[in-house]
Amino acid sequence: MLNLPNALTLFRICLIPLIVILLLTSYEGNEVLLLALFIFTALTDTLDGFLARRWNQITVFGELIDPLADKLLTASMFICMVELGKVPAWMVIVILAREFAVTGLRSIAASRGIRTAASVWGKIKMDSQAVTIGILILGERILGGFYILARIGLWVVIGTALASGLFYFVKYGPKVLSENEPHTSA
Repeated sequence: MLNLPNALTLFRICLIPLIVILLLTSYEGNEVLLLALFIFTALTDTLDGFLARRWNQITVFGELIDPLADKLLTASMFICMVELGKVPAWMVIVILAREFAVTGLRSIAASRGIRTAASVWGKIKMDSQAVTIGILILGERILGGFYILARIGLWVVIGTALASGLFYFVKYGPKVLSENEPHTSA
């Protein structure tokens, strides 16, 4: 179970507290260090998936923990951005509600032996979140007038979050939420 791709995913989770501390600690130049660490963390996400597919080391653990690691990272960043006054709380609530709803659907599906593959919409959502978080990290002090891209990015994140959530519920909802599907009791 603990192959290199899964170890990279767990390492990514372990980096989240450091990223949060750096984000919430203000000192000269922390934006650049934080952005570098965030990009490194995002690259480990790309690398673990690539290695798992390339080396045929895809595991159920990896399929479950990798999206969880992504959600932990982006949720942590967006919640901190609310604390810093960079993102409206309602937007983060919409983003997190989508994450909880899709994670719940995928959990029910997994308990019933139904595999829910990642969608292109989910990948677009994750990419738009990563780019927007990067812009938010750099902030208005560094980006100046280009910081407007953060506001545009947040709306793109909201749109892709809703579209990807809708995709999962349209594609898997009827099958997963059907009362006729076999399930195990707890």
